[in-house]
Amino acid sequence: MEAAAAAAGGAEAGGAAAALWPRLAALGRRLAAPGGAGGDDTFLAKGSATLGKLKGLCNEGKEQPSVLLQLFTQAVLDITYFEENQLVDEDFPEESSLQKVKELICILSEPEGLVRECNINEEPISILGAELLECLYWRKGALLYMYCHTAKERSEWLQANIAIFKKCLNDGVHYLMKMLSFRCPLQRNEDISFQDKDTARLLSEGIFSDTHLLAMMYSGEMCYWGLRHCGEGKQESLEMTDSVSNSDLGHRSQSMSLDFREMGKNILTKYVAICEGPLKGQGWNTTTAKGMLCYFVKSPK
Repeated sequence: MEAAAAAAGGAEAGGAAAALWPRLAALGRRLAAPGGAGGDDTFLAKGSATLGKLKGLCNEGKEQPSVLLQLFTQAVLDITYFEENQLVDEDFPEESSLQKVKELICILSEPEGLVRECNINEEPISILGAELLECLYWRKGALLYMYCHTAKERSEWLQANIAIFKKCLNDGVHYLMKMLSFRCPLQRNEDISFQDKDTARLLSEGIFSDTHLLAMMYSGEMCYWGLRHCGEGKQESLEMTDSVSNSDLGHRSQSMSLDFREMGKNILTKYVAICEGPLKGQGWNTTTAKGMLCYFVKSPK
């Protein structure tokens, strides 16, 4: 039995390694690209070191698939973070940034796709863990938030590409909502005593870090932009092709249209309640969120 289990584990590791090799080569090419190889960025250095370690483990063919896929995910996060920062520094060039954003989102979706490609009979969260999946979805949602933040100020582009803008908002909010769903909120009950009631309330609301709270604010703001610039109309056939590859969420989001008003109102109401409740006095400003809430309530339907 033990020998059979070891053989099965080796086969799984070999399958994961075979699936990883072309991805490792692609990440290596990104590191060697102009601005990558010459950069001294900490994240590039970390990504390069992780790639080297992964290649060694894949050659050995003994490591568990979960370890290989987690290391690959970390390399993807580090290398793409450098590229995202370049986009931000360049203020998302109008001619090329949309294609670059799509490309980065596809790369950030690869770890989940690889879990399925390797025929591992477990959910991605069991292989990658909640923290890495949260990072992947946060990065996809935040990238679209930053892109839309810039694009909405380009009035001519916005007028000509309103369907693409709406699709970016729609996908961005879905990614951030998915990011907030990986960890179950703490269930408070009479059998458990909490020394810090504010912390207990945060955990019961599913807020485990500043990033979770920021994801709520970003989602609400994107809903505000959607209602203000795109109105209440049903989502037409949108053309941000293959915004996500090998992802169930991606395929669903292409046919699901958010109710920007309802979603924005709900998420910002919760955000304000948390900032003015358990986080009162901790530096979280609610002025902007309250202004957007007023718009959701008072703007014509």
